[in-house]
Amino acid sequence: MTTQKIGEILVAKRRLGARDLERALVAQQEIGDLLGQVLVRLGLVSETDLIQALAEQLDLPVMAAADVPEMPVMVAGVSTDFLREHGILPLRIEDDVLHVAMKSPQDAFCRRGLVLASGLELAISIGTESEIDNRLQHLYAESEEDESLDDSLPMGEVDDEFVEHLRELATEAPVISLVNQVLGRAADLGASDIHVEPGEAGVQIRYRVDGVLQSGTSPPPELAPAIASRIKLLAHMNIAERRLPQDGRIMIRAKGRELDLRVSTVPTVHGESVVIRLLDRESVRLSLEDMGFSPDNLARVKDLLSRPHGIFLVTGPTGSGKTTTLYAALSRLNEDSTKILTVEDPVEYQIGGINQIQVHAQIGLTFARALRSILRQDPDIIMIGEMRDTETAQIAVQSSLTGHLVLSTLHTNTAASAVVRLKDMGVEPYLITSTVSGVMGQRLVRRLCPSCKRAVDLPGSVRESAGLDRIAPDGGTYFEPVGCEACSHTGYRGRLAIHELLVMDNDLRKHVLDGMDASGLHEAARAGGMRTVYEDGLRLVAKGATTLDEVLRVSQE
Repeated sequence: MTTQKIGEILVAKRRLGARDLERALVAQQEIGDLLGQVLVRLGLVSETDLIQALAEQLDLPVMAAADVPEMPVMVAGVSTDFLREHGILPLRIEDDVLHVAMKSPQDAFCRRGLVLASGLELAISIGTESEIDNRLQHLYAESEEDESLDDSLPMGEVDDEFVEHLRELATEAPVISLVNQVLGRAADLGASDIHVEPGEAGVQIRYRVDGVLQSGTSPPPELAPAIASRIKLLAHMNIAERRLPQDGRIMIRAKGRELDLRVSTVPTVHGESVVIRLLDRESVRLSLEDMGFSPDNLARVKDLLSRPHGIFLVTGPTGSGKTTTLYAALSRLNEDSTKILTVEDPVEYQIGGINQIQVHAQIGLTFARALRSILRQDPDIIMIGEMRDTETAQIAVQSSLTGHLVLSTLHTNTAASAVVRLKDMGVEPYLITSTVSGVMGQRLVRRLCPSCKRAVDLPGSVRESAGLDRIAPDGGTYFEPVGCEACSHTGYRGRLAIHELLVMDNDLRKHVLDGMDASGLHEAARAGGMRTVYEDGLRLVAKGATTLDEVLRVSQE
């Protein structure tokens, strides 16, 4: 008789819909895990439902609480690392039979390795991954870990019980459903971030949409710790560590779209604050023509990128779209005849044909160390996710001098400030003038919702003081936000980029060598034809694409 598949059992038990099973099977091909683990990770079934189905499929008992030993069961020949890695909890040894609970009892390789190492027969039961990991952690904890916990947690036993309670809550259907609703709501809104913020009265959930935070529904206060724990479980983070910041990653499909979620947690006085960055791979625009450039700026950027060597920098605050602009530039440069290497933290979007390196500071793989290595990889173009220190900047300069095109970002308010920042980082002025070909400052403004925007007459005094009369001498067409269902009653939907492009010409090179400050370089670049981000934003205001308030909001220093 053919064994019934796990997905079929869950569908028959009405724990899973047929459509959801199809989605999970597609995700399984991409992720590569067992189907049950994929179903739990996607939040389609609870761990309890999964082990009940696995127990029926494999004809195995489910681990009972009474089976768990109070002291660790040491098995000769079997290391604790092996037990942790494979999710095996020894329960007891009776009459040369080793009784264990396993999170993946269908793993034949693991079962055979356990038999060979221990020399005992096996009696297997099945347990949830979270329960087994939790028991292993407490029964087989390293002695130094115990000491550090004792130093900072005098109420250690109470805390352990609380953490175990959190694990149970995080795998229950109400919490799974709530977290799924939050992620689905974020996908519907097109949010870039989800903020789960604990407070004295409960937990607040907010979504960053088009750069602005919007409040969502507040869950019941008693679920606040369980929500954070559920997200940490999905992101493979340490659920027991609630005193230190942590980072993790989740790959899911929501509303028919594949989302890459970057999770960050920090401890606050009221609990753990969680921020989830949503990277929608399907919606990212990787074409310079779609980035909102004015025709003259687009032509200049293309010219800078066509040069065989030099440094092209994109500046702006966090969340201004700098990395997306660099990805669009790389997509334009990506050809069979060109080798492109990137060093990023993190790698936000994977592009075919480009070699992308993820920074891992924990193991010493920093920007500088990665850059020193990739220069021996014979690249033509190098992209550095961010110039953070002197060594990174100096290696970028050396790379440019040896014939490479280098793209990178800097956190400065203006394009001219980037030149001064490089000097502050220890790069000699003559090296800056020899290598930096251009610097582009960038901001993102919200686009007026086309479904509800309303025409408005701006007073002449407002147009004159704002500078709109210089941009649109004929008066222009102006609109104001209204709000409708399509834009969630904000009046805005989507965002547009505004730019200022500083091209290093002979006059600017002379000013840099003379030691001119950022404000002087800014005015000199304007005299040479550079349009500021504010002036570029006025161009969109005059076209009726955004509002003067939006441009002022993002461009004021």
